[in-house]
Amino acid sequence: MIIFEHVGKAFADVVAIDDLSLTIAEGEFVVVIGRSGSGKSTTLKLLNRLVEHDSGRIVFAGDEIRRFKPEELRRRMGYAIQSIGLFPHWTVEQNIGTVPELLGWPRARIRDRVTELMELLDLAPETYRGRYPHQLSGGQQQRVGVARALAGDPAVLLMDEPFGSLDPVTRETLQQEIVRIHKASGKTILFVTHDIDEALRLATRIVLLDRGRVVQVGTAREILEQPATDFVSDFVGRGDIGIKLLGLDTVAAFVRRGESAAGDPIAISASLREALSMLVARRVDRLPVADDDGRLVGVIALADLAKPRP
Repeated sequence: MIIFEHVGKAFADVVAIDDLSLTIAEGEFVVVIGRSGSGKSTTLKLLNRLVEHDSGRIVFAGDEIRRFKPEELRRRMGYAIQSIGLFPHWTVEQNIGTVPELLGWPRARIRDRVTELMELLDLAPETYRGRYPHQLSGGQQQRVGVARALAGDPAVLLMDEPFGSLDPVTRETLQQEIVRIHKASGKTILFVTHDIDEALRLATRIVLLDRGRVVQVGTAREILEQPATDFVSDFVGRGDIGIKLLGLDTVAAFVRRGESAAGDPIAISASLREALSMLVARRVDRLPVADDDGRLVGVIALADLAKPRP
């Protein structure tokens, strides 16, 4: 779906992107991560032609992106950013319907699409449709920004640190929402962040950049277990790689079915990292486990967390 072939970009004498080659398949959730100035945001801007590349080729849907008119290309790529950029004097409905309006959709179709996306993003249409951005919390504004990016049913969703300015609770909630949307829609998502934990939580593949060059590409487990360089190890946090690995597996893989333990249960879908935290906080070596319907199904034991993954 998206191919970068030996792409380069410089601003004056500063090289922002240096010989970038990367292929993103349809339906992938690729997270681009790196330190400030590594070229993360520039990569997105090159793809939708907010910035033009100096060398190499960028291919989208089989064609080099310069064969598209910039406005046509951008209508096929939803774009959500940290600052959101909602129109302050437009209602939520008007903001979400911006791209469908530009595409000439009938009003009834636009209204239905707005309703669909507001429900998808847990914004009750009857409550929020007529509100203005200043009447929303930061998290609600960000949800509207994501809905607007999805409104024209784009082939690709570009997200540039969209949750970076939010409090931890709201941020985690929206991370869960975007994972759910990805699974439900099958959209190709290219997501930029500087937060390794966010990348590990979201990505089907991670691309780590340093000074405009690709340092390593791989799944979360590959990045953690097989770091290509010392830079990768340091970036992901070599001192707590084991804890991060626990975040990649769920309690379901280690539940001891039919056994019991006292206390409130942990969800079978919770991560092993969450289980470890709860075990330590409660100062116990076993936790009861409940399925998605709240039925007790067994226990998770502290001793099992250090065992090889099944």
